[in-house]
Amino acid sequence: MAETTFEFQHVPGGVPIKMWTRGVPVEDEARAQLARAAAMPFVFRHVAAMPDVHVGIGATVGSVIPTKGAVIPAAVGVDIGCGMMAARTSLMAHDLPDSLEGVRSAIEQAVPHGRSVGRGKRDHGSWGSPLPAIVEAWATLAVRFARLCDKHPRLKNTNNLTHLGTLGTGNHFIELCLDTAGQVWVMLHSGSRGVGNAIGTFFIELAKQDMRKWHINLPDQDLAYFPEGTDHFDDYVEAVGWAQDFAALNRRLMMTHVIAALRGVIAKPFEAELEAVNCHHNYVSRENHFGENVLVTRKGAVRAAKGVLGIIPGSMGAKSFIVRGLGNPESFDSCSHGAGRVMSRTAAKKLVSLDEHIADTAGVECRKDAGVIDETPKAYKPIEKVMAAQADLVEIVHTLKQVVCVKG
Repeated sequence: MAETTFEFQHVPGGVPIKMWTRGVPVEDEARAQLARAAAMPFVFRHVAAMPDVHVGIGATVGSVIPTKGAVIPAAVGVDIGCGMMAARTSLMAHDLPDSLEGVRSAIEQAVPHGRSVGRGKRDHGSWGSPLPAIVEAWATLAVRFARLCDKHPRLKNTNNLTHLGTLGTGNHFIELCLDTAGQVWVMLHSGSRGVGNAIGTFFIELAKQDMRKWHINLPDQDLAYFPEGTDHFDDYVEAVGWAQDFAALNRRLMMTHVIAALRGVIAKPFEAELEAVNCHHNYVSRENHFGENVLVTRKGAVRAAKGVLGIIPGSMGAKSFIVRGLGNPESFDSCSHGAGRVMSRTAAKKLVSLDEHIADTAGVECRKDAGVIDETPKAYKPIEKVMAAQADLVEIVHTLKQVVCVKG
């Protein structure tokens, strides 16, 4: 294993923070946000911060928070089960058409993406009439969802079935990539969509209400928690588990539709999913670490247990990586989920010009308009430095470079 690369941050009255951030910038507010979490009395051993760490809403993105006897809903956030899927195909670079505009268009037609709001109009990022395959897939989730809605009726009136197999907005994407051998991969990034957002929002507010009811003072209201043994704890664990299953299925359905779309525009027959990875990076998991059973909350972090494959994407114009975990116990078997932002969305729109965005996405068939400036490469940390900072967490199996990128 490579030399240990974490930095140590002492937290008065709390557990320490171990940060894999050498060579990458970290905001002072991110450090403060991590310290507030580390001060909670039920956090186990230490908090781990990944090299893509940055300030998040509720909890720090790029954080791994192990707990005993409680769970913090905002430490997962509202994009429950958000993650990545990648599949290697038998296609080579020379099998792709000279112009990739038609490939991008076919993907955009196959998968609802983005968001439109209008009175009485369907959001074009959802299904109007879900395809039979979507309805069939939803049936595998429907009984458990009905049970959740029986307990919490507010969850029923959400975008659930109509969002299954859809991409969303923001940093969610679908890409066609080439590895160093010229082999074609399909890679995508999305989560539990509207229904997951509703579940996360509902339980975060419920935890805050519980804190007020029990007169528990917190260093940050977003650290509101559910103690184990309470009904709300059990309900949240059940709901978050369901949302994680929705997210994984959502990615698999999108992958199926993207591959079908590619077969419609690429004449050469090809195989897909020769090597496939489907991993969460916003989730809760029951795991054993340092000989004890704990709940591990990863927000913007991927499980990197020894031998486990994961995906670490760069920005729209940068490399991405298929990685294999090294099983570093100090990180609670975790690694980063991407490059991590260095600019907020608002700052990126102010500081990065359209000409810079076009230059930074040269060679990629993607949107090159002002509407995606908040996702431009300059808004993110350099992925090579992020990978160097976590050399003792993962080994690189494949290096990918996108040639097509579909954004919501």
